[in-house]
Amino acid sequence: MNRAERIYRIHGLLKGSRRPVPLARLMEELGASRATVVRDLAYMRDFMGAPLPYDRNLNGYGYDPNAPEFELPGLWFNASELYALLATEQLLESVQPGLLGPSLGPLKGRIRTLLGESGHSSQTVSQRVRLQPMAPRRVDDRLFGQVSAAVLESMPLHIEYHGRERDTFSQRRVHPYRLTHYRDNWYLIAWCDQANSLRTFSLDRIRQAEPVEGPLRPVDASLLDRYLGGSFGIFTGTVEHWAVLRFTSERARWVADENWHPDQIGSWDGDVYELQVPYSDPRELLMDILKYGPDVEVAAPASLRRQVAARLRAAWERYRGPGD
Repeated sequence: MNRAERIYRIHGLLKGSRRPVPLARLMEELGASRATVVRDLAYMRDFMGAPLPYDRNLNGYGYDPNAPEFELPGLWFNASELYALLATEQLLESVQPGLLGPSLGPLKGRIRTLLGESGHSSQTVSQRVRLQPMAPRRVDDRLFGQVSAAVLESMPLHIEYHGRERDTFSQRRVHPYRLTHYRDNWYLIAWCDQANSLRTFSLDRIRQAEPVEGPLRPVDASLLDRYLGGSFGIFTGTVEHWAVLRFTSERARWVADENWHPDQIGSWDGDVYELQVPYSDPRELLMDILKYGPDVEVAAPASLRRQVAARLRAAWERYRGPGD
């Protein structure tokens, strides 16, 4: 049991007994050591305000009958635990019936049990705490299975890929290394024989995927880590520039608390917040800059500043009316 489970079990034992419960019985019921049970009781008393006097005669504990009736507060999760449980539950609910149905049923039940450890029913938690995906793109289940199997089994693939930027189809032989879920969408990190380099492929743009004979091209794990984490966003690769962004005082109150990249540098200049982030390809960074409109200025490099200015001029031309 984890601490939450043990505390709920202790609470149930104490509530269900008219006399203090001996420490030996608590240890037996919880399958825990004396030290663990004593720590849990101290936690209930010191942090939850439980009226738990020690009964020397019975060497046990019970709720003080003269104190107001005690109920456990909702035991909550930290942010990452709650996100993981809710994301898992929503993912399982979206799975269509298939071969895994008999196995997924008990897993769903376990997730709901874990959500219930908050002190509220899993249904209440799921209804009142929501995860809202942002613009996810649909990936064919069969194709996802083929690509993920190739990644896990180290098999080269022949893919037909429809690139968005040039709106063209291409045939490629790739060596798949990793699947990455980024901003609610899936990407394949692979070595492309045609490009003779690492490439990132959006899974929703892969039209066909077939395994091919031959060994997988070896790759050093540290190289993949640098490729994936070296620069800003999904357009990975070797860092070529550092963007220097200056946010107005109004927008700085938000941006100063955000993590754009593990190696970012942030500093205050009066009431202006300056953020520096490394990047290799400006496309995604441009979109994130432009969404802040007049609340951000690109101080460097000059090439990025010119690109942002060109986009803003083009937007102005589109919206400009006859009298402007």
